[in-house]
Amino acid sequence: FFRSRDRPIIQCTYRVVCIAMGMIQSNYTNYNHALGSKNIISVDTAVDRIGIGRFQRKVLFATGTCFMADSVQVMLLSILTRKLQREWMFSDLIVSMITSCLFAGATIGTLILGPLGDRIGRKPVLVAAATIISIFGFCTALCTNYMVLFPIIFFIGFGIGGLTVPFDILAEFLTTEARGYYLLFIKYFWTAGSMLIPVLAYITFEIFDSWRLFAGLCIIPCILSLIFGCLYVPESPRWLVAKGKNEKALAILRTAAESNGMDPYEVFPPNIELANEETEHANFSELFTPRWKKTILTLGSLWAMYCFCFYGAIMAVTRIFDDTDDPDSLDFDYVAIFVSSAAELVGTASTILLIDRIGRVKTLIGSFILAGISLLILCALPDFTSRAILIFFALVGRAAEMASACVVWISTTELLSTEILSTGHSAVNAIARTGAFFSPYLVDEQNDLLIVGVVLFFVNLFSAVLASSLIETKGVELGKAVLIEEARSQEHDDTKFQQELTKSNYVRMHNKI
Repeated sequence: FFRSRDRPIIQCTYRVVCIAMGMIQSNYTNYNHALGSKNIISVDTAVDRIGIGRFQRKVLFATGTCFMADSVQVMLLSILTRKLQREWMFSDLIVSMITSCLFAGATIGTLILGPLGDRIGRKPVLVAAATIISIFGFCTALCTNYMVLFPIIFFIGFGIGGLTVPFDILAEFLTTEARGYYLLFIKYFWTAGSMLIPVLAYITFEIFDSWRLFAGLCIIPCILSLIFGCLYVPESPRWLVAKGKNEKALAILRTAAESNGMDPYEVFPPNIELANEETEHANFSELFTPRWKKTILTLGSLWAMYCFCFYGAIMAVTRIFDDTDDPDSLDFDYVAIFVSSAAELVGTASTILLIDRIGRVKTLIGSFILAGISLLILCALPDFTSRAILIFFALVGRAAEMASACVVWISTTELLSTEILSTGHSAVNAIARTGAFFSPYLVDEQNDLLIVGVVLFFVNLFSAVLASSLIETKGVELGKAVLIEEARSQEHDDTKFQQELTKSNYVRMHNKI
């Protein structure tokens, strides 16, 4: 056949056919690869792909209003209890008990609602917490005596206990690089709530002379958090993957990518799958396994001391700028309270500048030391210095306390892995509320302000020492810092063991010789 006179033509035809068949086979192989071969990526990689955009801003706004609702309810009590004390004629002890009741409810709420976030999902807990705060916040305006106020304030605190979950939701939608500074934006909502309270208090007390109107207006952030939480916050894809619902998690990530102006199927092609992650049991006993025990105890202690000082500073400032000595009248220095609340903006902004430059641990240590010194001076000078100087130290003290609060919240979210994040965050938050429970008794009118300042100074100082033992999480993937430190420790132990083994073998050989 090949010896025929048409051999060149036959050879050319043969080559063309081979090339065509090769192209068909190549395309068929690529098609099968696109359909059948799966590209498996981690949730961290998937979240990094969607970047930061409109989707994260909507989640930030929804979760931020939850934080605003929290700050409004805390600041509300610091002013409202003093107003009601003069109207209903109850003792300073009752004032402290009412405030402590809020933190007692928050402690129970964190222990119940937090673990629910790891079992039934983040979003249902967010909606439940916002609903509870809204309902009982409205009931505050209907109270007729302080005995009725106790259970209402307790249930408001119970709802506040679930507000660690919105923070975790936001963290789980952020890229590794942007997580540090972006999480701090949520603290601006807290500050906005703190600044809103003296404004509402002035309008309702001085113009309308109605504390009920004041209490009623303070539920607006709670209602907003409920509405925007339902509209803008999806379920956490990390939680869904931990529960084996990978396809649903991928669908949410595609929606997020589309919201950020990307082609969802270009970012996540049809052959993309999310990798399964190691599952841990979301219960409190898991927090005290060898892996997490030291971290949880350190974080719990820091949370308790930071909350004790943070809320103590708020109530101390309110007490210092309560201008009247007449038990039957009320005359707050609203400007001073507003300015000291605005100082939290400075604290958050300074943390944003420092946290990714010098790291979490150094920022936390510096914040605790500065807060302790400022509050000591503030509480020692009210009878010996001018109003301007008092406002300055109140501003610095509250700014530093806010900075320490920002870093503690971020470090907790970054240190704990996804499967125990809500449970662990709730556990340390419950411990924190226990610390806050005792702060009203420290700032009680019967205690000298100098004693208040000294106690706050030493608690902040001890917190700075304890903060130095935390693991640095700057630039580390969410929930991986403890595991990395554990691996390093194991590697160090193995190296040390090999050194000891070599030394031991040398000694035995020397003795044998």
